[in-house]
Amino acid sequence: MQRIIPNWPAPANVKALTTTREGGVSQVPYNTFNLATHVGDDADAVKNNRQILIEELNLPSEPIWLNQVHSTIAINAATVSNTPTADASFTNRRNVVCAVLTADCLPILICDKAGTMVAAIHAGWRGLANGIIEATINKFSVKHEDLLVWLGPAIGPNMYEVGADVVKEFTKHDPAAIDAFIILSATKWLVNLYQLASMRLKKLGITHIYGGDHCTYTEQNLFYSFRRSNKTGRMASLIWMENI
Repeated sequence: MQRIIPNWPAPANVKALTTTREGGVSQVPYNTFNLATHVGDDADAVKNNRQILIEELNLPSEPIWLNQVHSTIAINAATVSNTPTADASFTNRRNVVCAVLTADCLPILICDKAGTMVAAIHAGWRGLANGIIEATINKFSVKHEDLLVWLGPAIGPNMYEVGADVVKEFTKHDPAAIDAFIILSATKWLVNLYQLASMRLKKLGITHIYGGDHCTYTEQNLFYSFRRSNKTGRMASLIWMENI
């Protein structure tokens, strides 16, 4: 099972990664390591893939999977059951695995320098615009300058085409957000999700920001992309704290 490991100086007890599309049992067009149950894949294949995930990573527990709806809801992963509706989870408890599923949207993993709390965020453009980053950071009881953030694989700035409505949603919150857009025509823009997320984080006083160097659309051997394929699988981004 191939995986992407964050290039950040997280403490030793914090474990984090994003899966790729390689190493599972799903068939075309979900080939092969789809971890989402909501995309039309065979349920047994997804179940097998999730079991492979747990075994190969030696996870301390089943990941807390979310019903992601592009909201600004961040839940405590240690206090929920089933599949809660939310777009971020956090925990200060060891051996609780926070997880989000993506295939172009931006996965964001967060920990503090002392390794006492972690979080995972699913950030599409709607979630970013409406404040999913801010809602999750508000759950942290440590100083913002002590947080480390990794921006996982998302659709890159050269491939993510949006309409003027997306530009409006971001610039009404912060006029400086226009810097993350490149105009293509009167109705089409390219948007840089990594830049928008970094701007939001920096406004919160968070400067230790890493990652942001993949494109799920163009790196088709590694990643699923909804924009590229429409009917496709999802990668998982996971973060948890171990006992060391």
